[in-house]
Amino acid sequence: MRTFVGHVTFVVLLAVPLLLGACAKRPAVSAVQAPAPSAETAVVTPPPAPAPPPPAPVAPPPAPVVPPPAATPPPPAPPPPPVAVAPEAPRPAPAEFMDHPDVRPIYFAFDRDAIRPGDAKILDANAAWLKENDAYLVLIEGHCDERGTEQYNLVLGERRAVAAMRYLIERGIASNRMSVVSYGEERPACPERTRACWAKNRRAQFKVRAR
Repeated sequence: MRTFVGHVTFVVLLAVPLLLGACAKRPAVSAVQAPAPSAETAVVTPPPAPAPPPPAPVAPPPAPVVPPPAATPPPPAPPPPPVAVAPEAPRPAPAEFMDHPDVRPIYFAFDRDAIRPGDAKILDANAAWLKENDAYLVLIEGHCDERGTEQYNLVLGERRAVAAMRYLIERGIASNRMSVVSYGEERPACPERTRACWAKNRRAQFKVRAR
């Protein structure tokens, strides 16, 4: 037992100086500063990008196109001179016309201006006489009975005279030979206030005058 302990003690004693010697001989590690980078190894920083060129100046807008002035139209042609028209001869006054036995009156129904068949035959005879005697002018008077207002009967008398004139024109009598006038109820052919008398007053009466 002593021998084993002695051997262990010997080994421990032997190992301690070895360990101490090994620690003393470990080289000291010193910090080595890295060498400064050479020109070959230096990091090259790229130069800053050049500034963008200034924008191109904006071209001014084109000048407005002014259209050429419109051509002045030629002045209008002067109007033709007025055609001289001979003044129409004045119509003779109604008082200058006279009754003639060959030109007879026609009659109308109450409040009417239509030409009835029997009166159309009288107008045909009047037209025939006027054609044979073209040296005469004709005045056609329109008349009414006393019924109705004075103004209304004047208008109705004119309608009756015009109806007779148109009939004669259709039979070939020139319109410039005829004149019309309305007396309404002013000149009754019969003064009595009866139906028979009123029928005689509703008439178109013809008077003539030499040219």
